[in-house]
Amino acid sequence: MKKLLLVCFVMFALTLTSQNTPDLSYYLPQNVAYNKNIPTPESVVGHQVGEWHITHDKLVQYMYALADASDRITIENRGKTFEARPLLLLTISSPKNLANIETIRTKHIEATNSDTSVDNSKNPIVVYQGYSIHGNEPSGSNAALLVAYYLAAAEGNEIDNLLDNTVILFDPSYNPDGLQRFAYWVNTNKSINLNPDPNDREYSEVWPGGRTNHYWFDMNRDWLPVQLPESRVRIKTFHKWLPNILTDHHEMGTYSTFFFQPGIPSRTHPLTPKLNQELTAKIGNYHAKALDKIGSLYFTEESYDDFYYGKGSTFPDINGSIGILFEQASSRGHIQESDNGILTFPFTIRNQFTTSLSTLEAAVEMREDILTYQQNFYKNARSESAKDKGKAIVFGDEKDAAKTFHLAEILNRHNIRIHEIDNDFKANGKTFKRGYSFIVPKNQKNSRLINAMFEKRTSFRDSLFYDISAWTFPLAFNLDYANNVATSNLGNEVKDLKLKDGAVTSKSNYAYLMEWHEYYSPKFLNEVLSKGTRVKVALKQFSINGIDYDYGTILIPVQNQKLKADELHSFLQKVAKESHVTVNSVSTGLTQGIDLGSRNFKTLEKPEIALIVGSGISSYDAGEIWHLLDTRYDVTVTKLDTKSIRRANLDRYNTIIIPNLSRLGDAETKKLKEWTKNGGTIIGYRNTVKWLEKQEFIKAKFEKIDIPAKTITFEDVSSFKGAQRIGGAIFETKIDRSHPINFGYKNDRLPMFRNTTIFMKADSLSYNNPIQYAKSPLLSGYISKPNLDVLSGSVPLKIQKSGNGKVVAFTDNTNFRAFWYGTNKLLMNAIFFRDEL
Repeated sequence: MKKLLLVCFVMFALTLTSQNTPDLSYYLPQNVAYNKNIPTPESVVGHQVGEWHITHDKLVQYMYALADASDRITIENRGKTFEARPLLLLTISSPKNLANIETIRTKHIEATNSDTSVDNSKNPIVVYQGYSIHGNEPSGSNAALLVAYYLAAAEGNEIDNLLDNTVILFDPSYNPDGLQRFAYWVNTNKSINLNPDPNDREYSEVWPGGRTNHYWFDMNRDWLPVQLPESRVRIKTFHKWLPNILTDHHEMGTYSTFFFQPGIPSRTHPLTPKLNQELTAKIGNYHAKALDKIGSLYFTEESYDDFYYGKGSTFPDINGSIGILFEQASSRGHIQESDNGILTFPFTIRNQFTTSLSTLEAAVEMREDILTYQQNFYKNARSESAKDKGKAIVFGDEKDAAKTFHLAEILNRHNIRIHEIDNDFKANGKTFKRGYSFIVPKNQKNSRLINAMFEKRTSFRDSLFYDISAWTFPLAFNLDYANNVATSNLGNEVKDLKLKDGAVTSKSNYAYLMEWHEYYSPKFLNEVLSKGTRVKVALKQFSINGIDYDYGTILIPVQNQKLKADELHSFLQKVAKESHVTVNSVSTGLTQGIDLGSRNFKTLEKPEIALIVGSGISSYDAGEIWHLLDTRYDVTVTKLDTKSIRRANLDRYNTIIIPNLSRLGDAETKKLKEWTKNGGTIIGYRNTVKWLEKQEFIKAKFEKIDIPAKTITFEDVSSFKGAQRIGGAIFETKIDRSHPINFGYKNDRLPMFRNTTIFMKADSLSYNNPIQYAKSPLLSGYISKPNLDVLSGSVPLKIQKSGNGKVVAFTDNTNFRAFWYGTNKLLMNAIFFRDEL
């Protein structure tokens, strides 16, 4: 027995040693010669692949070294992340192809515009290979070192054939900021004697982790909204080239094996052609063969899906390409115990490297079929959209040009043709105003993508979703829109999309007025308050000089200000221009309605905001709020870590925002409660609502749902429970526009995003329900009937006094993924008008 244990220990030690110092022979095909003039990863970064986690700076260093040494590679820096890291793209092909690369690209795009058959016998296929969009799923970017080396250094007929027939767009790190953050963590916690114990600190990175980018966004949800700098350069490359295949290399739980697409067939979006999934499955056969060869376990068609087009593996499917997701069991460091034995970091890298090559093998051998598929995709799309010739989609907001602009901006990034409207007109009972509206002809190349972005879908083949089930863009932006207006309303095509400047109409010696409708009104107000300017808000409507001013109009008196009249005018002119708002001057306080000296104008105080972050808080929700305040409204916010609450002086703040909360200590809770009762305002989201009720900050009643599973088998329990989740859908609410939480909304209906099953009962007093779900609230997405029945008439918001303070509690996220522009103002109203709620 002792001998057996000794043998096992020696084998285990040898395993650790061999994996601690892997060399290229562990990864690379050994029946291939390699050009000695091409630098190996170790020669540049100073360690073997898999020995340490590659940092982004070293990854960049190696990619430039390869480009300098190889005539098969060109490299470009397409931009930078929030932390100023380069967003690289390597173009890899034969030297002959690279010498004619623009001709190849142009011919490739022209083939997608042709209605006649194209001879693809000599046309190269375009493959976009991208890695580690989640920074703490690092095996992809570490494998990128090997893939790039192989493509640069391998010699022989096989690699020559591959490069002659393929253009590879190579993105070694989708998420540089996250990759750097995670590499720092695991490298600084690595021991000489590798320890596979999952309890070791190495495998438990600190909040917020390396998954996300600088502002803690999951960038694999941003392919369609395109709100982040990393996404913008990636989508620009995609539409410039229209790759035939796009790969997205991820990691999953340590106890898994390896996954490649297709996913669960019933969870594919109906707009994705059936042939897309068939080709994906054929490509999967190449992955299976390659993984069989090295003895790696895998699965396919059992998990994940192809529904939400905002993911990297699904976005290509609505754009004539084939998106492929890879998921590798994660070592989450350098080595870790798992159900499948000791999982080493080099092993995870080898699987990603292996399937990178099998993708290219499939691309070459299926080249003509895949090229023809893409060309037919667009040919069929043109045939479909020709039936809509003369029809268009119009969207806009007659009082908010900026919000309208930002949806147009997304469409523009996706090469969707947009026009100004020729003249003001009405449709569906809404007014579409020139300069505040855009119109999208349906008969154009990307018509299927347009359908995917604008459709409202409420029926589904499956009730389970890996991600959200609805993302209807005009609803997310809370814009008026009409689906089948005549193209006779088309004005000039928008070639150079610009957000219009704001202005002050003229100088006043009395007062200035600004309606609260424009998206960037909070940016204007924040800067004005930060200057020490006295500002008031109107609680009622009024008219002056022929203009009707709505609830929430901002009043800036000229007298008794720190700035003199001329200085105030110059200052407001500058801020209005930068904030894209119109400020009107008035020369009298006499109006139709409340006069400007009325008590119904309330003085506003500059917000001093703390955002609770850290352990127990959802980093996604916190990051979205931080990003909104910091990048759009220029509002300074203190990120207050949960572990710092006890010793922090909370009197510095008048507003504390608590994103989705899972836990908070008793001492921290007590301190926040005292601060609130002394006059502070707490704004809470999602599970924070339940915490606020439990800790007696508010009194709220919740509806509980207990759906009996009387005929469900053990096998189907997971699916049954999953069907009761609200993964992400859009619902209609009715709003009281006179309530300060709703200032700036011109309609009495507001679409809201929901992905929780927190059902809060309405108050018996109607004026305490400023936002309430409609009787039939579902606008787009999936919800089970029992959940829908309970949601009807419930409320997504509770506002309540707590001592001298206020609590504003939202059941759901009003700032979802940075593209829910339509409900951003709810948070800003809670911040700026907190004393009037």
